[in-house]
Amino acid sequence: MFPKDNRLSKVRDFNLLMKYGRWQRGQFLDIKALELAKVRAYWPKKIDLEKFEKQLKLDISVGLKVSKSAVKRNRAKRQIREYLRPLLRGGKIKEGFYILINARAEVLTKNFTEISQEVELLLRRSNLFLE
Repeated sequence: MFPKDNRLSKVRDFNLLMKYGRWQRGQFLDIKALELAKVRAYWPKKIDLEKFEKQLKLDISVGLKVSKSAVKRNRAKRQIREYLRPLLRGGKIKEGFYILINARAEVLTKNFTEISQEVELLLRRSNLFLE
């Protein structure tokens, strides 16, 4: 699990991401990212706006279409999460974004190295890495 501050969990946040985020498509993963500074009109009114703008929230989605087996879906999520965890701790991903990583069926045949390369490629394409 990601730290609680970095989990995308509220319905309001998912709706904002799905409506205004941009997709990047890879071979077997997709990433949808939303820069919070670009949608200021839709921010909640009763919270600290400076803190809201600097947050980074992530989620990983592996649907039933990928596999009916929860074991296989959870394994794919764990592999993606294990690649992202050190990036979060090291502060290598830009703040001020909501990020959703969506897996497709081909992810089940890939090993950890291939998955980590795909995630890195998609993060770089979305300009989410701090250089």
